[in-house]
Amino acid sequence: MDQKNIRVLPVLDSDRKCLGLVSIYKMIKFCLPVSEFPIESRRVTGSLNNIAATLNARMENPVNMDEEKDLILMIGAMSRDAFEMRLRQYPSEKLLVIVGNRDDIQELAIDAEVNAVVVSGGFPIEPHVAEKASAKGIALLLSPHDTATTAMLCRSAIPVGKLIHQEYKGFHEDEFLADVKRKAVKSSLQAFPVFDHEKRVVGLISKSDFIKRTKRRLILVDHNELTQAVHGADQMKIIEIIDHHRIRSLSTNEPILFKNEPVGSTCTIVAEQFFQHNITLSKNIAGILLGGVVSDTLNLTSPTTTDRDAEILKELEKISETNANEFTDKLFASGSLLTTQTPSNAICSDSKEYREEEFRFTVAQIEEIGFSQFWKLKTELQQELETYRNKSGYFFSALLITDVMAHTSLLVVSGNHPFIQSINYPKIDAGIFKLDGVVSRKKQLIPYLTHCLAIME
Repeated sequence: MDQKNIRVLPVLDSDRKCLGLVSIYKMIKFCLPVSEFPIESRRVTGSLNNIAATLNARMENPVNMDEEKDLILMIGAMSRDAFEMRLRQYPSEKLLVIVGNRDDIQELAIDAEVNAVVVSGGFPIEPHVAEKASAKGIALLLSPHDTATTAMLCRSAIPVGKLIHQEYKGFHEDEFLADVKRKAVKSSLQAFPVFDHEKRVVGLISKSDFIKRTKRRLILVDHNELTQAVHGADQMKIIEIIDHHRIRSLSTNEPILFKNEPVGSTCTIVAEQFFQHNITLSKNIAGILLGGVVSDTLNLTSPTTTDRDAEILKELEKISETNANEFTDKLFASGSLLTTQTPSNAICSDSKEYREEEFRFTVAQIEEIGFSQFWKLKTELQQELETYRNKSGYFFSALLITDVMAHTSLLVVSGNHPFIQSINYPKIDAGIFKLDGVVSRKKQLIPYLTHCLAIME
């Protein structure tokens, strides 16, 4: 709390699920109680083990150290007679006595059979006192701190669980800040845990966070259409675009760097930026960029491939110490997406949304070795594609299954009947077409589909 200057923290279990919140307010209320009963200011809650750990104390005679107790703090800083009278005012089994190097007070507390005696100041305990404590079964703790510090720290030995606010409100990490702000303002709570899809806590947001002006800036990489960008991109300041796809309508309030080049992979453009600006490219990042070039260009065999992709790939091979051909074999042998994912996940794994005039549509692409797995799942994939299209109200949704070895594809389309009729590739089943030689969604399929829309009109 001190390091991050926050007033509330979530308390988590071992699975990062929220048990409640602990707040500065609740801690202060415990340490500085506002009560008509003065005894509340001397209440110590916790086990003797907790107290010893908080004090960094040495345990001379450990007795019932793990049992959680509700104790009353008493300071032995008075005459023997006055202390003896004070002992009679409270149940002795609830007393935690803090005393310095005064044998008489220590023995008097032990004779009264208090719960525990804490000797402050780091002073040694006399042998006869230790023997008496052992005989009576009274715990002795040796604190290195002075009496005032020891008393204060004893109050801090309370377990966090005793201070938890179990009533709390949280938000999902995918909710929009504007929606969250409206809900937070209406709540009496000051802070809110943020959950992922499995209800695990991934962060915390407070009311004061909404007061801060957040100047977020965004760079679009490998796309320039807002329909393909992260949620809320239309509300952010876009400062750069690095892409190799078609250019659609996108307006900005001021000039920006817009680098759009007809190469096979945006990773080619990104790698060139490292080289042009003399920025050292690490082995790992070079390997990632190599993977992108290989995947986008089917290892330089796609019709979108350019000489620049080939040149950059050679440089990335040297830096990453990776052979592109060997990497390609491992990549395509790593397993079929249709085998490792459910049909509903498979059709969304690489799906992009497009807008052409008044038409909104999606095109997903899955790269496979052969079509055998597709034909096994044909019915389920078509059903999921139809459900996906209807749910979001798209004019049509398409799925391109590409055989990376044979350099051919199958096109599955769900949508408007006149549009499907405008597709003149060989039809091999209802809503399924064979596209020989088509492997690129960007350069081959999207231009063709937009042409079909124009014909349909």
